[in-house]
Amino acid sequence: MKSATAYRTISEVSTDLNVPQHVLRFWETKFPQIRPLKRGGGRRYYRPEDVELLRRIQALLYEDRYTIKGVQRLLKEGRMSDPTPPLPEDAEDGDTPGLATGEGPEGADTTDGDEDASLSDALRHEITLVVDELKSLRSVLSRLSESADKKL
Repeated sequence: MKSATAYRTISEVSTDLNVPQHVLRFWETKFPQIRPLKRGGGRRYYRPEDVELLRRIQALLYEDRYTIKGVQRLLKEGRMSDPTPPLPEDAEDGDTPGLATGEGPEGADTTDGDEDASLSDALRHEITLVVDELKSLRSVLSRLSESADKKL
């Protein structure tokens, strides 16, 4: 078994994500953030962060039912790697799942019959603070990762 930091071939990523290789190549054309290393003969080698991004794209497309355009928008706005949907006040044009409304991106009911699905203002504020802190940490990690890639 490879280490968590090892580069993966398209075959390994395809098997891991249960997605055909041609779909991964298609996603590369739609999401420029996916940048596997390409070696002789065009062989692709995916970094761990590429695999995580692909995993998140897969979840948004197949589980959360976003369109490719919707996922592209999330990437552009920097909300892509959030493991949870944004809070309702972050929703701009109705394609973002809401927590309090019980509606997903396609309008599907996502509540489990719990009538009191709304969050208290204090809890919402705490969540917002945590999300802001996580975003700043992500930014620091991204800069560190970019500087490490440049040194390679």
